[in-house]
Amino acid sequence: MRACIPQRFRQLPNTRFSFLHPHQIHAYTVANVENPSAPSRDDYAYANVFLWNTMIKKQAENGDITRDPPLLYHIQGLRTGLRPNGQTFMYLLKALVSGKNVNKGEEVHASVVRTGFASSEFVSGALLAFCVANGLTGKARQVFDEMPQPGLVFWTLMIRAYVCLTLPGEALELFRTMRGVSVMPDMVAVATVVSACGLLGNLGVAKSMHCFIEKSGIEVGTFVSSTLINTYGECGSLDDAYRFFRETAMKNVVVWNTMIHQSLEHNNLELGKKLFDSMPERDVASWNSMIRGFANVGQYEEALALFHDMEISVFRPNTLTLLSTLSACASHGALEAGAWIHSYVHNNGLN
Repeated sequence: MRACIPQRFRQLPNTRFSFLHPHQIHAYTVANVENPSAPSRDDYAYANVFLWNTMIKKQAENGDITRDPPLLYHIQGLRTGLRPNGQTFMYLLKALVSGKNVNKGEEVHASVVRTGFASSEFVSGALLAFCVANGLTGKARQVFDEMPQPGLVFWTLMIRAYVCLTLPGEALELFRTMRGVSVMPDMVAVATVVSACGLLGNLGVAKSMHCFIEKSGIEVGTFVSSTLINTYGECGSLDDAYRFFRETAMKNVVVWNTMIHQSLEHNNLELGKKLFDSMPERDVASWNSMIRGFANVGQYEEALALFHDMEISVFRPNTLTLLSTLSACASHGALEAGAWIHSYVHNNGLN
């Protein structure tokens, strides 16, 4: 096992890792440190903290933080006199995000403040991501407001947190603040703000955001296009959604499906079927939307016919397809077709 440790650090005496098993120290070999030069005076402290961080990182990446909790390594390292650095906290917070351990995260936050790393953009960013992932929006906003110059990623993350909690007013207000300090959004930020407009349900705000996108010269990819269509639909304007759909050159299967979905949500089955028939390519979601659309308005024969068309296409029906089709069978009293679908479920191993 000793041969696994880079030559540079084999010479280091008194390393403080009695709490690590040999197989755990083996993870050090993938730490990308292999320098044959002799260790300097600072290498003693560096090797200790580096190996400590590596073990925390590896446990976070392995995902099993209940059996070998990264926080335990952190506490044990502190007890041996090690001093954490920015990477220590970044790895810890990443591990705790996946574990949804709010109380432990707050302990790490207190340690970040106590050791003076709250001013680090990278540590603050990891802390912000932890708070957002665990729904601690108030704490996240506190961390965000304490960042001296948050970058676009952090602005977007905070705006996204408000959108996820259905707080569109706060999301849009923060976007206005972001523009007030001359931070220019990218496609991801724009799509997030457009989603907030949809949640707000205010058509005027949605149109203003659309106008801003066009004037700013931000590239409107398929992600933004589908979000704009969905937002116009959520604001009650199928006409504006369809107008934008016709005008935009950025159309993939997701954009087509979004337009079909909004057509069906507005009970315009004719437009939905027209779009479905015009699609250059379809996926399972396209078929599912139309089958569900026919079933929802009581056109059960059309729903069943479309299901059979899907069978002979290149796409295999999934659970959602079968639920929509069975609903149509039950409402239409088509017992024979329902029995056949039940047999199909059994023969294809679908639950």
